[in-house]
Amino acid sequence: MKAILATAPGSADVLQLRDISKPELPSPHHLRVKLAAAGVNPVDTKLRTKPAYYPDKLPAILGCDGAGIVEKVGDAVTRFKIGDAVYFCNGGLGDESGNYAEYTAVHEDYCAAKPASLGLHESAALPLVLITAWEALVERAALQSGQTILIHAAAGGVGHIAVQLARHLGARIAVTVSDDKKAEFAQSLGAEKIIRYREQDFVQETLNWTQGEGVDVVFDTVGGDTFLRSLSAARIGGKVVSLLSTALSLADTQLARLRNLSLCYDLMLTPQVMKLHDERVRQRKILEQGAQLVEVGKLNVLVSRKLPLEQAADAHRLIEQGGVIGKIVLTMD
Repeated sequence: MKAILATAPGSADVLQLRDISKPELPSPHHLRVKLAAAGVNPVDTKLRTKPAYYPDKLPAILGCDGAGIVEKVGDAVTRFKIGDAVYFCNGGLGDESGNYAEYTAVHEDYCAAKPASLGLHESAALPLVLITAWEALVERAALQSGQTILIHAAAGGVGHIAVQLARHLGARIAVTVSDDKKAEFAQSLGAEKIIRYREQDFVQETLNWTQGEGVDVVFDTVGGDTFLRSLSAARIGGKVVSLLSTALSLADTQLARLRNLSLCYDLMLTPQVMKLHDERVRQRKILEQGAQLVEVGKLNVLVSRKLPLEQAADAHRLIEQGGVIGKIVLTMD
């Protein structure tokens, strides 16, 4: 089969197209999936540059997100049969094959039936961003109907899913975006307050929108100074949920304490990195719930670019340049 291998840490040029053997089934509970597409995420570019989890296992096939057709099943598989269409977040960290390939092997418990109304390409774009946004808003922030939320980078992969989930949960939504095209997109998804962060102070705009109180929840997908300034955009007793690790100074900690803020972090890869089977099953159930939302028209994923597998390096360069709306996928069919 054809696969893209990250041959060494470095620039996008280290992604090389190779012919390798199809993966065997590691256990009787595994499936072999003929992949139709793989989602490309910023974490892929970071793991290419610095393979933090398994630096001694290069070359490696990157790509956590995949969707395709079950081609082979282990003797103990009960949840799927040959010919089923599935989607999942699995592999791509270096310890097991990711999805920049024509085939992959995945445990049946980590697969969900793809949303019936989405094609395989679109389904491949959804798993990581859906799980991330769900964990942040539903599980960490416990966002409730009628609450207010500020979502940073709302037109990005995680951001545009988070806006839709927040709308589904009944929250009032403010977002930060960089330009008019992204503003229009975020508004179409349900954002009420649009903040163009290059021209406006998002803290002051958020306070103005909430009559000086601040929002109940801030969802930070940017990190750095954006995260630190977000402490002043949350209401007293509010929550700030971040996907990034950012150093807090003593003054930052004192501000968070003074405002009685709950600071939460989410790394949806933790169950895979730490090999927590039950947690990975929980994440698969998020995919199943997400598929239900897709079916009733409450959730969709924007695939802004489709590139053939052999152009994986170009996909990484696009993400590293910034400004991508929605998701990029690599296609194999």
